[in-house]
Order: sequence, then C-alpha cells, then structure tokens
Amino acid sequence: MVIEQRDISSWRQEYNVLLAKGSGVEPFIDVAAVDLPALLADLESLVRCESPSADLAAVSRSADLVARIGTERLGFPPERLLIDGCSHLRWRFGAGPRRVLLLAHHDTVWPLGSLERHPWSNKAGVVTGPGCFDMKAGLVMTWHALASLSSTDPASGAQSSPALDGVTLLVTGDEEVGSTTSRGLIENEARGCAAVFVLEASGPGGAVKTSRKGVSRYRLQITGRAAHAGLEPEKGVNAGVELAHQTLAIAAMAGGAGTTVTPTASAAGAAANTVPATAVLDIDCRVWTVAEQDRVHRELTALQPVLPGSSISMEGGPNRPPMEKDVAQSLFVLAQEVASSLGLAELTQLAVGGASDGNFTAGIGVPTLDGLGAVGGGAHADDEHLLVSELIPRTSLLAGLIQRVLAGS
Repeated sequence: MVIEQRDISSWRQEYNVLLAKGSGVEPFIDVAAVDLPALLADLESLVRCESPSADLAAVSRSADLVARIGTERLGFPPERLLIDGCSHLRWRFGAGPRRVLLLAHHDTVWPLGSLERHPWSNKAGVVTGPGCFDMKAGLVMTWHALASLSSTDPASGAQSSPALDGVTLLVTGDEEVGSTTSRGLIENEARGCAAVFVLEASGPGGAVKTSRKGVSRYRLQITGRAAHAGLEPEKGVNAGVELAHQTLAIAAMAGGAGTTVTPTASAAGAAANTVPATAVLDIDCRVWTVAEQDRVHRELTALQPVLPGSSISMEGGPNRPPMEKDVAQSLFVLAQEVASSLGLAELTQLAVGGASDGNFTAGIGVPTLDGLGAVGGGAHADDEHLLVSELIPRTSLLAGLIQRVLAGS
C-alpha cells in the first residue's frame, strides 16, 4: 500500500511562521498543543475494544471505555443514555443555549474476533484496525479538539469552560444499523443549533461531505397458494412468479435524478417440488432529494399483484432523509476559510451515496457538515486505514470550526 502523506512538522512550522508574520492565519488553536502520541494511544484503546452494533454487551463495554477516556480528556464524565439496551453518551458544556452539536458513534460493522484477522497496527504513518477509519478516529479527534479549546484545566472541570459554552458531544452506539434507538436523541440535540459537525471519515483526499443520499428500506411479502409441482401445478398460485413480476416493476422505479431502487435479498418457496406459496423481497432505495424519496414511497406502496389469486404487502419506508447540499454550504464556506487560515490545503467537498447521522440533522433543516474525521480509506473493508499525518491538521480544522461558530461566524 503506497500512500502519500503530509509532513506534520513542516506544516506546524509553516503555520507558526505565517502566524508570526501576521500573514492572514488566525490562532484558532496552538497546533503544537495537540499531543499526537496521546491521540494515537486513545485511538488504539478504542480500536482494541471491539464494538459491533448488534452485540449490545460489546457496545456497552465500548461505552464504558469511551466514557473513561473522554472523562480524562474533557475533565468531566458524560451522561449515559441507555435506550432499548443500546448505550449512548452525551457531554454538554456550559449552561448556555445549544450552539454546536458534534456527532460521533462508537459502534462498528466489524464482528467480534475481527482484531485477530485485522489487528491494530501503526506502521510507516498508516494506522489499520477494525473501525479505526469509520469512525473511532473521528471521536478521538473530537476529544482532543475540545481539550485544545478549553480554557479550564481538565482537573478542575471543563464542563464550565467559557470557551466551550454551548457545545454538545453526542456519541451514539447504533449508527451502523440505522440509528434506530438514537434518531430521536440526535434530532432533539440538533434542534436550535447553529451547526452540526459530523466526525465521520472524510472522502478521498480529505474531502468533506456536503451531500448524502437519503435511504429507504422496504420488505415486500407475497402470498400465493401451494400445490404439487408435478401432479397439479395449475391449482397453485406461484409466489415466485409474482416475485419476478414485482422485482422488475420495482427495479424500473429508479429515476434519472440519481435515484436507485435496488431489489436485494429475496426468497420463494419451501420445497423443490412445490409451487411456492410465499415469497419475500428486500428493497434498498437511495435518493438525493426528499421529493424523490416521496415519489418512490408512493409508487412502492401502490404496487398491485399481477397473478390472479396472489396478494402482496409492503413494509418499511424512509430510514434517513437525504442530506441536501444547500443545508451544508454555509458551513463548507466557513470550513474553507478556517482551512486557509490554518495554512492547510484547499478544502474540497463531496456528495456520497452512503448515509450517516448527519442525514437526520440536515433533514430537520439544521446546517450540517459531514466527513470531518480521519483521512484514509477502506471503510468496512479489509484495507481500512487512516493517515497519521492528517490527524493533527484535521483536529485543528475541527477546533477552528467550533471556535468560529461559537464566536458567531
């Protein structure tokens, strides 16, 4: 794996020179104050604590660790929020109105035992390990960004730090499985905020994510009538044939606006010599706009059976609204300004098909900027990795964004 990396020392030196010259950079953060070895140690601890979303006991153990390390970095413990057995954590700074919401999650897609096949590694400036990129690094970066901005010694309680008054950090435990228990919590925390920053991994080259497709999930249930396939197949109503008709109709709902309507897992029948009496089809829909999400929902729920004697029922609906680009643009412009002020390379933006918890906050109209986490690649894949050289620059960018929004930008 050959990966181009930034020289952190050179960037720090360039930034400090520009700052000393008054060359347009702003002292959002003392970049030398972010302790890279400590940041990496925190990340290693989190990666070594496996936290597959579906294993609530593992997620609980991860939440214990997140609470302990976060308390050490921020100076006070989080609230532990247990919803339907899933562990979420919340740090609130100050008593002022909610101004900035920082969103992270500590669950991963990796099952228990993944560390044996993909162990933690930090070699030649590249970190690997399950969940390192998506998105445990983003959580660790958030702790260190907040600690760098706090004017209060953690030992005396950063909860009252005036520099962070109005900031909330929410760390959820079920993002990878659709945020079924945390959606209401996320939306409630976001309401009234000036900005939401999502610490999901960045796009290629460190691009932030200003648009995400909305996701809808459905399951089609089909009922026919069983009959012996050799003796009297004409007496049956073939649910498998009905499934074929419905699959073609559903696939045709994809639109030219980038909408995808994808029939996925399917099954029909119970025996090789029997006309299938039942069938089932799962459907994945991705859209760029609410209008398209509504259109597909109407068309799916209006489907009618084709074969006489068969019946169908549709379950499901929108899981995440689309994160439309206009909700993110003011924050993207601000992020470009902050990056420039820190002497960083020009920041780029990206639209992606995958969804995140940022879809929820953008869906209720709160300005949301996503993909502010680690730079690397291979999310959910065997080659998941991140670049060590980008951890401090990205942490500095986040700190600058928080400070600018709190200052009224």
